[in-house]
Amino acid sequence: MWLQYRTSNSRDAKSLEEGSTVRLIGWIASKRIHGKKVFLNLRDRYGYIQLVAKKDSLPDELYSLVKRVNVESAIAVEGTVKKDPRAPGGAEIRIHDFKVISFADEWPITLSALKSPGFLFDKRHLTIRGPRSRAIMLIRAELIRGMIEYFLENDYVWIQAPTFITSAVEGGATLFPVKYFDKVAYLTQSAQFYEEAAICAFEKVFVVQPSFRSEKSRTRKHLTEFWHIEAEVAFATHDDIMKVEEELLYYSLSKLIERVPDEIKFVRGDLFKPPEPPFDKVKYDEVISVLNSKGIDIEWGEDLGAVAERTISKYFEKPFFITHFPVTTRSFYHMRDPSNPEVTLSSDLYAPEGYGEITSGGQRIHDYNELYNKILEFGLDPKEYEWYLEIRKYGMPPHAGFGIGVERTLRWILKLSHIRESTLFPRTPSRLIP
Repeated sequence: MWLQYRTSNSRDAKSLEEGSTVRLIGWIASKRIHGKKVFLNLRDRYGYIQLVAKKDSLPDELYSLVKRVNVESAIAVEGTVKKDPRAPGGAEIRIHDFKVISFADEWPITLSALKSPGFLFDKRHLTIRGPRSRAIMLIRAELIRGMIEYFLENDYVWIQAPTFITSAVEGGATLFPVKYFDKVAYLTQSAQFYEEAAICAFEKVFVVQPSFRSEKSRTRKHLTEFWHIEAEVAFATHDDIMKVEEELLYYSLSKLIERVPDEIKFVRGDLFKPPEPPFDKVKYDEVISVLNSKGIDIEWGEDLGAVAERTISKYFEKPFFITHFPVTTRSFYHMRDPSNPEVTLSSDLYAPEGYGEITSGGQRIHDYNELYNKILEFGLDPKEYEWYLEIRKYGMPPHAGFGIGVERTLRWILKLSHIRESTLFPRTPSRLIP
């Protein structure tokens, strides 16, 4: 009934001729009373529009209803379009009929509550209605859409991988165990192994799904559940996959500027310029030298921590790759560099200005014996990777892949202070509700 009631929406109504009659449905985002007028801000799927109720133009009962209805009540309204440069978007709706679909209690998110991030995330099921959270989630949706479009337009096959796994991709210490009937399974850290199997059927594949890491990292860039967009390509080298990462980022960010510029400006205060490829490529060895020269004590063979990431990424104005990580810093499946077996054909893509890593990728080992020996070298049991090894026996070509974190990418492009803002309901070591 109520969907049929609507004849326009908050976005399109502003462009109608003055005097046009419209019917809208949505929620009251804000309300203020000024003399004999009530100003309401209606929110719907398409944005916001101002509604005005005049005491002299409405029956007493209807005007009284508009005055007493609470913020966040769901309403249906009929009115006429009035052009007014003072109104948001240059137009408002003069109310002549008003119905409350669902009354709201008094709204608990007060001005003082806005100063407490903990409280706001406790009430995340309500605060996602706010204009900032709403804008971030719309940008997030378009970011994912753009990445999916890039892959589909380049002939990748969109596959779906299991969430329950038995073998660690990124390391056993960060696995979440789950009781699986009479066995123990784990929540997936990455779809990579399944993508590697799938490329022998489809050549180029990608996934869009959550990954889980049991890390007790309480930083501004860590979540225990995050959305991963991963790709794997057969007959590809490390250099090939870095080119894919560059193209993917440029394409998806360009689409954001086209599709949600107003939301981006609202969150950031301005529009960013999509970074054009190629991106700089800096070897791990060079990074260690720079960090040591800046007084950061990190030895060759150690992974880059949060301080090191922030420091090195402040040297760049657009994304850049750190390449050729030591074998000791990468997982067992990374291929060694034939010209220097102590390092791998791997890379991380870093966002500039201190935001750090947003992707990780590289060339995988495609030879059965080499992978088997690497598993032993890492102190792992080959039996736990039996099926993963077996695909190497049946025509596995050289191949490469990567994964990009949606939330970290969003945090960078929108300059968010904390990664919690980049997801609808964040999961951290201390937050499981709502």
